[in-house]
Amino acid sequence: MLLDATGINVRYGRNHAVRDVDISIEDGEIITVLGANGAGKSSLLKALSGTEKFDGSIMFDGTDISGWSPPRRVQAGMVLVPEGRQIFVSLTVHENLLMGAYCRTEDGTAEAEAIYERFPNLAERRNMLASVLSGGEQQMLAISRAMLAKPKLMLLDEPSLGLSPLLVSQLFELIKDLNRDGLAIILVEQNTNKALAAAARGFVLELGTVVLSGPAADLLNDSRLEEAYLGG
Repeated sequence: MLLDATGINVRYGRNHAVRDVDISIEDGEIITVLGANGAGKSSLLKALSGTEKFDGSIMFDGTDISGWSPPRRVQAGMVLVPEGRQIFVSLTVHENLLMGAYCRTEDGTAEAEAIYERFPNLAERRNMLASVLSGGEQQMLAISRAMLAKPKLMLLDEPSLGLSPLLVSQLFELIKDLNRDGLAIILVEQNTNKALAAAARGFVLELGTVVLSGPAADLLNDSRLEEAYLGG
């Protein structure tokens, strides 16, 4: 088991955003976390990445990392690509990319060149400010930046948000390619069909609680998934 999180709780004052969630993922697996807005999906990812205070236990690659800082979790091989991409628009594309290697002893130059081979658009704009990139290119840069940390597990928070249907399809092809290379992925996504088609298993959150889980193919045809989104 690559990650085994048990009894995860996240609170914002009186708001109990994540309630006793258990979630696990195997090496090289894709799982998806689904649910309506406000269901607690992003809060769960932030707890796993250490960027949000939480109660519970997180085992990662056989080690209890519950009390670890976010940089230490990155060094261990877990990286979060947050909602909204959070690109540094005042830095160049190349400077943004190299930020992904900040927890490593190497500077990431060799991996950056491999990224440019995969994404010619980024290569063409490597010396331009990241602010010139389209939404789709910014998302590719955010994922590429995370790859420079050499992760074992990537947490993707709403990666298709605001993208055109064509770019969404390209994004999910990239997700599948990364997974075929051995990367495990926890995917929070509003596009349920795309997410479940890419994932092996799914978890559905409602008001911070897992109300449905199982093989992705089964969830795709489960009427309770729609009920969770509608609050039924």
